[in-house]
Amino acid sequence: MGCPFYLKHMKKYRWQLLIILVTGLIVGILLIIQQMDDGEEARSTPSPISGGVYTEALIGEFMRLNPFLDLYNEPDRAVDQLIFNSLVKFDSRGIPQTDLAESWGVSKDGTVYNFSLRTDVYWHDGEPFDSQDVLYTLGLLQSQHNLIPEDFRNFWAEVEVVALSDIQIQFLLPEPFAPFLDYLSFGILPEHLLGGLGMEDLVDHPFNLAPVGTGPFRFQRLVVENEEIAGVVLEAFDAYFLDRPYLDEFIFRYYSNSEEAIAAYQEGEVEGIGDVHSSILGDVLSEPDLAVYTTREPLLTMIYLNLDNPEVGFLQNPDFRRALMASINREMIIEQVFNGQAVPANGTILPGTWAYYNDLEKVPFNAIEAKHLFESTGVTFDEEAEIFRSETDLEIALTLLHPDTPEHTEIAELIQSDWEDLGIDVSLESKPYENVLEELSLRNYETALVDINYTRSPDPDPYPFWAQAQIQSGQNYAEWDNRSASEFLEQARMTADIGERERLYRNFQVLFVRELPSLPLFYSVYTYAATEDLKDINLGPLFEPSDRFNNVHDWYILSGVDTNGKEDIEATEIID
Repeated sequence: MGCPFYLKHMKKYRWQLLIILVTGLIVGILLIIQQMDDGEEARSTPSPISGGVYTEALIGEFMRLNPFLDLYNEPDRAVDQLIFNSLVKFDSRGIPQTDLAESWGVSKDGTVYNFSLRTDVYWHDGEPFDSQDVLYTLGLLQSQHNLIPEDFRNFWAEVEVVALSDIQIQFLLPEPFAPFLDYLSFGILPEHLLGGLGMEDLVDHPFNLAPVGTGPFRFQRLVVENEEIAGVVLEAFDAYFLDRPYLDEFIFRYYSNSEEAIAAYQEGEVEGIGDVHSSILGDVLSEPDLAVYTTREPLLTMIYLNLDNPEVGFLQNPDFRRALMASINREMIIEQVFNGQAVPANGTILPGTWAYYNDLEKVPFNAIEAKHLFESTGVTFDEEAEIFRSETDLEIALTLLHPDTPEHTEIAELIQSDWEDLGIDVSLESKPYENVLEELSLRNYETALVDINYTRSPDPDPYPFWAQAQIQSGQNYAEWDNRSASEFLEQARMTADIGERERLYRNFQVLFVRELPSLPLFYSVYTYAATEDLKDINLGPLFEPSDRFNNVHDWYILSGVDTNGKEDIEATEIID
């Protein structure tokens, strides 16, 4: 999938281990006392039971509840995650899991995918789900409407879709493409309600204000205050195919900024905050009843190096590039610019995913080693010009292009200082985000500080960024011309065998770190806050913020004690 760039603040780690341990100890003691008082030896364990309401603050505004129209509005995507399902979903490691599809198989040549659909799925209005819903939804993807992302339009234009029966779908690909399942993570729409309508018809359709999906929660009503939509109320769907969620209601309320969200929590309007911005992190951490969850986001900050720019031909030397990397004090940048709210990067594949190689060599900050590598490239110091020169008599000077945000400017200034300590004359060039992208596309730069966005791309496929075929007009902005790396990437996207793909990506990662065609710096992190009364939140590495709801049907507030098959409600507060 194509991965556009975007800029985003980063968050800080805070784990609630002490609270969990203390709570567990208290519960354990109470249970022991209860058993002693009853004189029973039967073992009792707390278990979740249905009931309770949870209200979460979203930063932004309501627009349309439709998975085909929520791409650029994160608050809508968060709500849609609870209402709609896709054929497949991905766990935190990026491994595909069944969702509306019960199973699938792939032909030996990797060009035919056969899917069997679940037979126990119902729409929120009681109608059964079947292959016609899938065909209708895919027809929208194949419509070539400009509301569909370009990479999706291009991909689905070449894929043939056939309904073999009410519960079987076949996809015919023009050639093997292992990341195919990435393109099946879109929400499915109900054909019995929308059949015959195209993308243009859907934009202002009443469905977007009262959607019908197959997810764990169904739409109940909009909250309207002062003639504006202030929230959305969802209720548990009793017929959900993974069993009814424990929560009776899930309510979202909209706020224009983070400061309003934390104020709403403090005033008792909400019990959680969907995205804890760095501006309110201190206030959130000071709230004793808020549990804070932090995880890696799919956003990599990197310095691209233009390896085919003759004015900086010395960048073609791997030792010179390694010297650049070793001279950057990333830990200091993370602390000084982001208050520790980032994770050092090691390569270009997301850590925590199935394709990441845990034993990958690291290039830590080491000013002495960096200086040694720099000098080993054959540079000489021109005392008259007071500048280093390469073996080919090029001045050792670099221009670092960067977005004109305060954060990126501060990062660039710190890198400038580190590289100048190495002996390199560094100039900074600040431009708006759009212009930075344009310079990258034109290959009209020397070095560039950017953020690579892997949002909604669980498959790790690095091909678009580093393959030889992407040098001229693709996203290989570094113009890294390495045949071995390209072969690893080409083979990996041609085989559906995940074990073989893992081996090929391991080889690619080892080669990337050895060559360092560009310099990976760090990943941003996402922070979520929810009342400690809300249990069983399982927040792993994300591919988009709404992934925090991947196991939302397991979240619960009320718990009971299961003793010999009987349940007794514990004294857990019900939030109205």
